[in-house]
Amino acid sequence: MKTTKLLFGYSLLALFFTSCYTEVIIDEDPYIDPVQSITLNELLHSYELWYVDVDRTQGNGYIPFMQKAFTMSFRNGTVFANNNLVGIGDQGGGYGIDVGYFDTFNFDMDISHDIDGFYTFEVTQLNNHEIELYNRSLGLSYILVGYQRNTFDYNKLFYENIHYFLQEYVTWEKTYTSEYGQLNEFDNENFVQFLPGGGDGNFRSSQDPNGMNINNIYWDYSGIYNVDDVPGNSYLKYLTLDYDYLGNEYFDLSVLDDNTIELFHEASGTLYRFNGRGYIQYKNSEGKLRESKATIAKQMVKISKF
Repeated sequence: MKTTKLLFGYSLLALFFTSCYTEVIIDEDPYIDPVQSITLNELLHSYELWYVDVDRTQGNGYIPFMQKAFTMSFRNGTVFANNNLVGIGDQGGGYGIDVGYFDTFNFDMDISHDIDGFYTFEVTQLNNHEIELYNRSLGLSYILVGYQRNTFDYNKLFYENIHYFLQEYVTWEKTYTSEYGQLNEFDNENFVQFLPGGGDGNFRSSQDPNGMNINNIYWDYSGIYNVDDVPGNSYLKYLTLDYDYLGNEYFDLSVLDDNTIELFHEASGTLYRFNGRGYIQYKNSEGKLRESKATIAKQMVKISKF
């Protein structure tokens, strides 16, 4: 009898749960394809200018067109570069000159430079405005920082790199000497040439007469030049001409325009004006290679030991 009652109770309990059961169907969110990430081509076009930060370059050696460019731009398959400081901001509407073409596949970029040839880079986006270009075969990494032309400080770039600007003419010819100031040896020098090498570079000077064909100049003196900042004045620089065996001459250097500089000779109080002759446009077969501040500092330490 107890067994019958127990079975009957289980039956009622089962019936109760069965009658209370309601099928609940949970609607799952419809599948949506994930938003595609930005393509490399879109990334490169997101900024009009990419500043080549040579101070953050990793690896040994260099890629010539990367080392000479202040900025690069990637527009519709064409590579543009600002290799010169003369005319920067105006040349090519701020983009610089056409130096080659590029193509992208996933996050690899191929650049075919008009002179330096073909290079492949793996591109990594570091943050919203920086990318890394890594050439695996050379083990070289370049960091590029993105800017728009209307917010890029061309003036700051110019004055931070005046030592390169001086190299962009075959020579500088003296066109003015002030009537004030004491007589000094530099009064006799009419041409000064600034060349890559050394710390900030090498220089040569000549006493040949004004108007001389620049291909026929005889260089009387040579040495090493250095350009230093003036504290509190970003538009004025200190120029040192360290003559071989003859000591140093010191000047305040001012840039009047892309073709004119003024040198104030501190020791004599004389002001000189020079004009650039023989503009050198760097596409890239000749001319400067930008070096990091650390590299320049090491070179200056070596020079100071001699």
